[in-house]
Amino acid sequence: MLTVALCTLRTRWVTFTGSFVALALGVALLAVTGRALAASLDAPDRAPERFAAAPVVVRGQDTLRVPTSSGDRTEELARPRAVPAAVVARLERLGGVVEDRSFPVRVRGGRGPGELVGHPWSTAAFALYRIDAGRAPRAADEVVVTGGRAAPGERVRTDRGTLRVVGTVPGLGFEDAVFFTDARAAELAPFSVQLAVDAEASAVRDAVRGAGREGAGVRVLTGAERRYADADPHRDEEALTALNALFGTAGGVCAFVSVFVVSSTFAFAVAQRRREFGLLRTAGATPGQLRRTVLAEAAVVGVLASGTGCVLGAYGAPLTRRVVGEGLAPAWFTLGDHTWPYHLAFWTGLLAALCGAVAASWRAGRTGPVEALREAAADTGATTRARWLAGLALLLTALVTLGLALAADPGDLLHRKTYVTRPMLLITAAALLAPVVVRPLTLLLTRLPTRLPGATGLLVRENAATGVRRTAALAAPVLVTVALTGSLLGAVATLDGAKAAETRARTTAAFVVAAPSDAGFDTATLDRLRAVPGARISPSVAGDVYVLEDGVALVRSEARAVDGPGALAATARLPVAEGRVADLDDHSIIVNEEWQEHTVGRSVRVWLGDGTERVLRVAAVMDTGTGDNGVYVTAANAPGAPVDRVDVALADGTDPDAVAAGLRAAVAPSGGRVSSGHAWADAASAGSGGATRAGLLLVLGIALLYSGISVVNTVLMAAPARVREQAVLRLAGATDGQVLRLVAAESLTVVAVGALLGLAVAGLDLAGMWAALALLSVPAPPVLPWAAAGTAAGLCAVLATTASLVPAAVALRRHGGSLGG
Repeated sequence: MLTVALCTLRTRWVTFTGSFVALALGVALLAVTGRALAASLDAPDRAPERFAAAPVVVRGQDTLRVPTSSGDRTEELARPRAVPAAVVARLERLGGVVEDRSFPVRVRGGRGPGELVGHPWSTAAFALYRIDAGRAPRAADEVVVTGGRAAPGERVRTDRGTLRVVGTVPGLGFEDAVFFTDARAAELAPFSVQLAVDAEASAVRDAVRGAGREGAGVRVLTGAERRYADADPHRDEEALTALNALFGTAGGVCAFVSVFVVSSTFAFAVAQRRREFGLLRTAGATPGQLRRTVLAEAAVVGVLASGTGCVLGAYGAPLTRRVVGEGLAPAWFTLGDHTWPYHLAFWTGLLAALCGAVAASWRAGRTGPVEALREAAADTGATTRARWLAGLALLLTALVTLGLALAADPGDLLHRKTYVTRPMLLITAAALLAPVVVRPLTLLLTRLPTRLPGATGLLVRENAATGVRRTAALAAPVLVTVALTGSLLGAVATLDGAKAAETRARTTAAFVVAAPSDAGFDTATLDRLRAVPGARISPSVAGDVYVLEDGVALVRSEARAVDGPGALAATARLPVAEGRVADLDDHSIIVNEEWQEHTVGRSVRVWLGDGTERVLRVAAVMDTGTGDNGVYVTAANAPGAPVDRVDVALADGTDPDAVAAGLRAAVAPSGGRVSSGHAWADAASAGSGGATRAGLLLVLGIALLYSGISVVNTVLMAAPARVREQAVLRLAGATDGQVLRLVAAESLTVVAVGALLGLAVAGLDLAGMWAALALLSVPAPPVLPWAAAGTAAGLCAVLATTASLVPAAVALRRHGGSLGG
């Protein structure tokens, strides 16, 4: 059988080209994906930056630790605590202690970045900053800046006043810093969470332990752990986690589409070779031998394609550079030299080839000797009982799992992992059942053309309706492309629309004043805002609240601390399902239905953003929504947190323009931004981030590439069998132009069939998301991306038409009507 398989591959190489290319590209992508995953798992820890030369860094409590029956559960605190004074006093006896402070500095006009980070000058030496021009700051208005944005002697206007540059240091790449005197930095940022100590690490640890309860939670950082004193120390871990999700999704889609393309190719190839298999059966071949022949062909194609793909995967550096350039991975990220991804990719490619050929091999084994005498072009039995059962089973599975998800946890349908994988069940079911609906859809699409003068419409209808296998094979890749485009982009657009609708529904404020940075508004700015005539302000603070659920799970929830229930009710319309917003006080909390304890009047133990443990009464319960409703507490439960947003309601009879002007004047010294409530809501729900868009484009690019390969391959496979039909048309009096127009019209009709099936799949998938949103009390309509789906279908139409016209034109020029008799 292997000899027969090799001979078949040599003579029918066009038939297997599409499968070879698809598998090779799939294996290449899997190899690159595996290398990226391996590199991310072995990624080095980021080296300390700001404290690279500090002997020891002591940091206040920045981790919440809650003991449970299954061990301690930890979460990073939203607001780390300062190093207790008793601990600082002990450390000062050991050696020099330098308190670190970081605060934003906004530049007004001038060149260079508008956002700088301020630090005390004494900390510059720990990052190995060295003055290359000028001197160190000595007065309150003197600063040293990094890079070449200003020279000694220049004055820079900032929100911290007009500063005189007295020195510069070379930039180190990880921040744009401006250094003040230690005294001025302490005035601008009184709160400090960490300090550098010039002493032995063991002595520092002993001093912290000797402070007793005062030293609980205080961290002593040495060596590589000093990176935790840098700003956003977990940014590499977060980026690599997103990278793993991106490549994992791409690899899964790649494997799915590879199997899909291979199975479609082999199924159509077996249908075309039924006379050949009939002759082999007449010559004495058994059904098992025919099945082994088809599997052997798939194995040979799989081995060759997988080997080629592994070679191509070794040249994955351009993809890595693109990923880094899009900000999806740290700048230092590179592919490693691991070998296991190549083994995994090779055997996955071979397995995909064999899996794709299994169904076709069984169909080949059922070929009878009488098929050798078959001459009819019409397909019979295109949908076997097994195909019916498999298609209905997958469709039923998709619907049942959707129903179970809606009943148990509708919010799960809004997660990216779910809305990326769910369409695959529907796509496979639609592809298996495609031969059943090909003829009705073809009759529908050609109903009008058949009534037009000429025979083109009639011939298109009959060719597409009688060649069911050919039509289904060509429509399948179009179905995949349009369905994935509509489902994935539609899911993101629907979810973005739902979140935007939620934000707009919650926001009743006439104006929203946003702080220029995480430092928030100072007391003077808040007093000026309160003094604006006709404005009723509601200051609020962003933070986190932690709760222990099921006795073992420490859950972190976004929280907003407000000035009081009256101001909150005047500027927001919360989606309250039970209870009243007016009952919120310093001893209560407003939660959402996702919380395990969400009964009004019951008490719940929580930990605030600084780790303080409190027992609060549930005042009201909000609908879950899309997951962004969070919780609400009063400002007393967020001590020390800066006000980052001020919602403003208007008194009766107040001129909005006058209030807006007053608000802008009030925040001008601090650089705050005043927006209307509607404008702020639109900006706050601007849509998915760049990483999500890049991931979806990568997945859709893979799908489009594979679909193009499959479309061209299917058309080229069918081209030799169509030469005789076209020659008969020429003998019947059709011109070359009429034959080519017929070929193009038939290709477009088949693409339209696939596009309609894809839109049906996408519509059904988005209907599930719409139902989930309705159950979560978010009445947002599903959004089908017509432009993107139409573009995908159009590209498939161009490929199908071009691949059909080129061989038809060549055959007509070469043979004319000589093959008709």
